[in-house]
Amino acid sequence: MAIYLTELALEDLAFPSPFTALEEPNGLLAFGGDLSPARIWAAYQQGIFPWYGPNDPILWWSPSPRAVFEPARFQPSKSVKKFQRKHQYRISLNQATSQVIEQCALTRPADQRWLNTQMRHAYGELAKQGRCHSVEVWQGKQLVGGLYGISVGQLFCGESMFSLATNASKIALWYFCDHFARHKGQLIDCQVMNPHLESLGATTLSREQFIQSLLSFKEKQVLRGCFEPQWLATPTSPCALED
Repeated sequence: MAIYLTELALEDLAFPSPFTALEEPNGLLAFGGDLSPARIWAAYQQGIFPWYGPNDPILWWSPSPRAVFEPARFQPSKSVKKFQRKHQYRISLNQATSQVIEQCALTRPADQRWLNTQMRHAYGELAKQGRCHSVEVWQGKQLVGGLYGISVGQLFCGESMFSLATNASKIALWYFCDHFARHKGQLIDCQVMNPHLESLGATTLSREQFIQSLLSFKEKQVLRGCFEPQWLATPTSPCALED
């Protein structure tokens, strides 16, 4: 069956309405354009994100349902809490964003590596603009896990995470949820539900619910200092472990 999609023009940052996205493949909205920081930023403000395989054109998506975390309600498992009390990974914010983005790409098989060089560069530029942020997990001096995404007001659009050590990405998510909630962050977008996200407590919103939340939260700011480079946990200052 033929699929008809809007092709984005290079000279225009406009997107079609997310409500025109296809049901199958779920959420496919448009193709083409480029991966300029300005276009990616415009996309996130409308609930749209880029994702495509090595041999595909640039594809833009807005799926329904949408996987999300409510950071104030996030609860790590007892086993993860126990693990962190014992091993005391250090957790930082915005101290190694380019490394986190790189690892999110390299820890996947080459034929599944959607986070290509052009996309990594675009997110790196957004980080320089203060729009892309990362959480890092350290074991000693080694970066062993983390996540990154785009902040849109009180909404954080999670892009990817990686783990090179036991529970590292789960601990990154836990500490970020705690920190984000403390700074008036309201919602974390995880794009598409999968068994791993569901096991961590992610829930879903319809497209209508998600876009309504986006429109509300993007106009509100998190507390000052939320995304300044900082330590969220060190062996002598465990932060979320105290709760």
